Amino acid sequence: MARSGCPICGEPADPDHAPFCSSRHRDRDLLQWLGEGYRMPAGPAEDDERDGVDKPDARD
Repeated sequence: MARSGCPICGEPADPDHAPFCSSRHRDRDLLQWLGEGYRMPAGPAEDDERDGVDKPDARD
């Protein structure tokens, strides 16, 4: 099985920081996750009525 490089820069991974080459790149990746930098774009949320969720009656 071939080892891949650091996902940030492509350099060989350091066993102490695998799969990253350094603690700096490991921390940079963590900050991306915490800051929602890896978020996937999505379409608009479904309307509750189409999801089968009952809405409370609107009263005047």
